[in-house]
Amino acid sequence: MSQLTLLLLQGGFLVLLWFFVFGVVYSLRADLFGVKVRKLPEPSASASPAAAAPTSSPDAVTTQVKRPAAPVPAPAGGLATTDAVSRIVITSGPKAGLELPLGTEPLTIGRSSESGLVIRDDYTSSHHARLVLWGEQWMLQDLDSTNGTSHDGVRVAAPVQVKVGAPIKVGATTFELRK
Repeated sequence: MSQLTLLLLQGGFLVLLWFFVFGVVYSLRADLFGVKVRKLPEPSASASPAAAAPTSSPDAVTTQVKRPAAPVPAPAGGLATTDAVSRIVITSGPKAGLELPLGTEPLTIGRSSESGLVIRDDYTSSHHARLVLWGEQWMLQDLDSTNGTSHDGVRVAAPVQVKVGAPIKVGATTFELRK
């Protein structure tokens, strides 16, 4: 084998080794510090939440969603509103049967101890999903989880309005909002 071939093989091996090291560091950083959380836009007081389609900004980190000052009429069609929902009931998974009362604050669901609803299973991300009160309606938002979040059998890509009694699946746990 020539000196040039040996030098090229050594250089290639070194580059491959550094890619591996950076991959491990990136993975550890994501596990330790989590991922960025997208912020829901504030609903305007003049438009109802049903008329304003929720969008997300990938660069913003959320702290709290403000609610409109004017009262918003309750939507029809079985959607979860503050009047219609008072608790979350876990129907299957490691914590089946657990009931949590809902307030007006956003509820983060995930494996992290900082989450409002902590689910410890291999299919749940540290910060997996979030329930947010938007105006008078509860919205479900996936927080870029690895395995995704589904509502009523459909994977959540953007924030969706939650229906009362519709199953919400996070990892191996299924729960629903009830009166």
